[in-house]
Amino acid sequence: MHRSLVTAAALGLAFSVGLSLGDGATQTATAAVSPLQTDEQNTISVFAAASPSVVFVESTATRRNPWTAKAFEVPQGSGSGFIWDPKGHIVTNFHVVQGASALSVKLQDGTSWPATVVGGDASKDLAVLKIEAPKAALTPLSRGLSSDLRVGQKVIAIGNPFGLDHTLTSGVISALGREIEAVNGRSITGVVQTDAAINPGNSGGPLLNSQGELIGVNTAIYSLSGASAGIGFAIPADTVSRIVPQLISDGRVRRPALGIAILGDHVSRRAGINGVIIRSTDESGPAHAAGLRGLTRASNGGTELGDVIVAVGEHQVTDADSLFAALEAHKIGEATTVTVLRDGERAKVDVDLGELR
Repeated sequence: MHRSLVTAAALGLAFSVGLSLGDGATQTATAAVSPLQTDEQNTISVFAAASPSVVFVESTATRRNPWTAKAFEVPQGSGSGFIWDPKGHIVTNFHVVQGASALSVKLQDGTSWPATVVGGDASKDLAVLKIEAPKAALTPLSRGLSSDLRVGQKVIAIGNPFGLDHTLTSGVISALGREIEAVNGRSITGVVQTDAAINPGNSGGPLLNSQGELIGVNTAIYSLSGASAGIGFAIPADTVSRIVPQLISDGRVRRPALGIAILGDHVSRRAGINGVIIRSTDESGPAHAAGLRGLTRASNGGTELGDVIVAVGEHQVTDADSLFAALEAHKIGEATTVTVLRDGERAKVDVDLGELR
């Protein structure tokens, strides 16, 4: 195979090799090391730009000696996170900080800072921490969009798997619109699936595009062994950009609500009902004001079915998860139409959404 020679002055990568010839003379040949490929250069530049924004999150929990009742701190776990803004806000997963009595954040420069929890949302597995590091030590991560992602697109994950700080893995987007279960049992929809290696300790770290922009927060792997099996999941950046500012300003996520109590999905399935059964309505809530009905006591002592929600706006509702997802597509105070099954017939009811308490 023909290989062109490049001078050391041009690349700084050439080396000389002395070859002994049969006549005793020595010939010096110059062999050039191949330059980095374009994709390699991109990966290197993304890591160089983004790694200062990635942090190592460690948590401890308080335990009590059952014999002496003396309290002591023990390591609880670790994960990753990234710098959100120059004010010291750090984004990570909710499950990374859940149950911690103390937290610390280690920056790329090796300094560690005590962290406090500003807010958390178990339903989206996101949490925001705050450290009092100097502004000069804080490099916020560039943020991108997840709405225009495509399957096959290159992605890069940076985190601290198994406690090994600032580890890079790369791959592609394997699928979009996946659904995973949050720590509170709620479904997280619209999740990004990737084959970039995600291992324990990567949780809370960023998933980046080839521009080095945040497109997701690594949150889970699908593996029986607990190690990467080529199926990792990330909370999409659009969800992160919607949730994090609320956590910073309010410490929680404000969500629209109907002001109802519902029966479990197992009850609906057992009754052959494809929708959400309203058990009762809050007398001070929007559903009650709009005339939605819950269960009532029949004259014979039995229970009469009220309304069954089958749609909110344009979103179909088949179970509790789809009801929550449909409500989250709206804003607090927004007027929407709730479609219900009432006495065997479909009915539309206009409701001004309230706030979940």
